Amino acid sequence: MSIQKRIRDYGVKIGKLETGHYNSITDVDGISVGHVTLSENGTQTGVTAILPHQGNIFKEKVIASSHVINGFGKTMGTLQINELGTLESPIILTNTLSIGTAADALIGYMLDQNPEIGRTTGTINPVVCECNDMLLNDVRARFITKEHVIHALNNTSKEVKEGSVGAGTGMLCYSLKGGIGTSSRLMKMEHGTYTMGVFVLANFGILSDLKVNGKAVGEELRDSILQSHEEKDKGSIIVIVSTDLPVSERQLNRVIKRTITGLSRTGSIITNGSGEVVIGFSTATKIPHNKISSYMSVPMIHEEDIDLAFRAVGDATEEAVLNSLVTATHVIGRDRNERPAFKDLVNEYNIELT
Repeated sequence: MSIQKRIRDYGVKIGKLETGHYNSITDVDGISVGHVTLSENGTQTGVTAILPHQGNIFKEKVIASSHVINGFGKTMGTLQINELGTLESPIILTNTLSIGTAADALIGYMLDQNPEIGRTTGTINPVVCECNDMLLNDVRARFITKEHVIHALNNTSKEVKEGSVGAGTGMLCYSLKGGIGTSSRLMKMEHGTYTMGVFVLANFGILSDLKVNGKAVGEELRDSILQSHEEKDKGSIIVIVSTDLPVSERQLNRVIKRTITGLSRTGSIITNGSGEVVIGFSTATKIPHNKISSYMSVPMIHEEDIDLAFRAVGDATEEAVLNSLVTATHVIGRDRNERPAFKDLVNEYNIELT
């Protein structure tokens, strides 16, 4: 991750809490991320896979919850997450018209790992999230294959590339090039130190609304480039929240709702055409797939501790969005449509971010 210049490298520090080692969702132990990037002419898309832990996620599920801020989206798998309160598959991110292919590949991946599925036990709940990359990518061509999804799943790492990679290859953010971003925060409590990690697929926003740590950078940029890249917000954002904080499903749902504070601080007003979907999980408790003979105990924090988690998830979300912007690169895609890179405009017009 060190080879990419991130928002902190510009002197911007979001919030008061410390970050984890990578300042990434992978600072939560066990989590890894893999990308497949397809970037050539009108092919500007990809796949991103997130593994919640390194064991068998079907046999050892994690506590999970989802929250819809604005429901203009086609995410799969949240119905069962919210009913049962667990996650039992990796999470796949891709473009809107590739969710069927991604789900089919993910189902196959899980069947290969678990021969009992559909025989001696139930089926599988694949979780696939999407954003629409149709401006830069020929989304109708449906370039994503099952092999791309499997490759992303089989080649994950703790070091996460950001910007115009994986599912973020063809995405926009605040009318500029967007994509993948991540950040983390440490939460020091009396009973231990825990990590909050946030990962975003950013494809939303209007340039004039963009704020960097409270500064109206978007207005300054819009005036500099004469609104040539301003457009109506029709995008979306997928936010994946992970933590090792011991929480109940109800507490986790309260936490992930606070991602909206981070989105709003970057300038988002959650417009009609934008789909904001949040999925969160905690690795603190593994829920066995098979019934055990005794009752289960699920540790959770006291409600008086939860404000620190609220702060952590908001700050990490804000920084993850900014990282998605500042690491993205200029892309020319379908029909020569293009979007400039935030970092190039900052340098060209000598925009101060602090």
